[in-house]
Amino acid sequence: MKNTDFEKRRWETVAQVLGICGMIMIFFCTSAFSLTPKLQGYLIDPNEINQIHPVDKKTIAGVFKTGDTASTVLKPYLPLKTIFQLEKQSRPIFPFTRFKAGRPFSVTLFQGDFSEFEYEIDARSRLVIQKTGNQFDVIKTPIQYEIKEETIRLDVESNISTALKKAGYCPSLAWELSDIFAWDIDFAKDIQTGDRFQLLVEKQFRHGEYKGYGQVLAAVFVNNGSPYRAFRYTDTKGRAGYYDEKGKSLHKSFLKSPVNYSRISSYFSNSRLHPILKVKRPHPGIDYSAPKNTPIKTVADGVIREIAYNKTMGRYITIQHINGYETSYLHMNSFAKGMKKGGSVSQGDVIGYVGKTGLATGYHLDFRMTKNGRHINPLDTPKIQVEPIPEEEMDRFENRVAEYVEKLTDGQSVALSSP
Repeated sequence: MKNTDFEKRRWETVAQVLGICGMIMIFFCTSAFSLTPKLQGYLIDPNEINQIHPVDKKTIAGVFKTGDTASTVLKPYLPLKTIFQLEKQSRPIFPFTRFKAGRPFSVTLFQGDFSEFEYEIDARSRLVIQKTGNQFDVIKTPIQYEIKEETIRLDVESNISTALKKAGYCPSLAWELSDIFAWDIDFAKDIQTGDRFQLLVEKQFRHGEYKGYGQVLAAVFVNNGSPYRAFRYTDTKGRAGYYDEKGKSLHKSFLKSPVNYSRISSYFSNSRLHPILKVKRPHPGIDYSAPKNTPIKTVADGVIREIAYNKTMGRYITIQHINGYETSYLHMNSFAKGMKKGGSVSQGDVIGYVGKTGLATGYHLDFRMTKNGRHINPLDTPKIQVEPIPEEEMDRFENRVAEYVEKLTDGQSVALSSP
């Protein structure tokens, strides 16, 4: 009996212990589950994010109007004292006095305070003023464009500018084309009906808006049945130029003409009837008839030996070149800014503008050339070529040419062999 009671009490004790342990386990398990959050997926409304982290950046775009200054444009955003300090800081980089009406600008604010000012100096560069803390940085930097390429193929009926305009393209491309082939084609006398050309040209976009043409990458111009080719190439030293398909530079010592898009009204002659004096006398130059104030370019590098005015030649400039050559430009309406005796000029620089000063019946340029003091026909301009593509870069150049030709012709064949 005693053993039976003992066994009974022992099992009761075990049951109580197990019951207590079970209750403890249930408590901890339920507590654990109640402390662990249930993960649920849900979408966040973008508007909620903006409410928590509002967009604090704002850009105000505008255009300089007549009478606007840096002070009138920046005064709503900066104290006048700060503007004057910035004007002084910017002076050696780009003076505020050179801000022009019609040029775009923008002001960026962050949390309502001035952050950045940007002014487009021209199509290639911009002035940027940035505020970091209490400091201002003033820099001049290139404008970054989105570049797209376009192929143009046209026939010439009267002149290149008209052909481009008639087809809906910008006539300014005609100037680019004439500059590229200026050493081989005289666009005042060589262009004929039936000529044709193909261009691969960059189109520039900024913030999705078309901003004009960039570089002409490749061109084929067929003049009087003879093809002339140009491919833009930048060498490993960063120098860019135009070359034919064999790597020969198109750049030569003398341009074929000092005036774009004019016509020759009088040729080099030993006996010509003077239009005003009505007597026969030598005409040691070429007369280019062109509208008033058409830019006149020096045909070669040199130094201005003479810049003056007289009753016969009107306003004129004489430039001394290498190897005994000199060129003179007569009857100018005005000289270009910065022209002075002894000053250096580079090929293609604008030195003045077409006029009819002196003994002249109409607007034209009388262009003359001498060799060791003796007058020579400017149309017989010597073609002294500059250095071609280096041998070690020819593979790179030829790959670029092949790429341009493919784009220029859309896979069609194009004559690249010399006539």
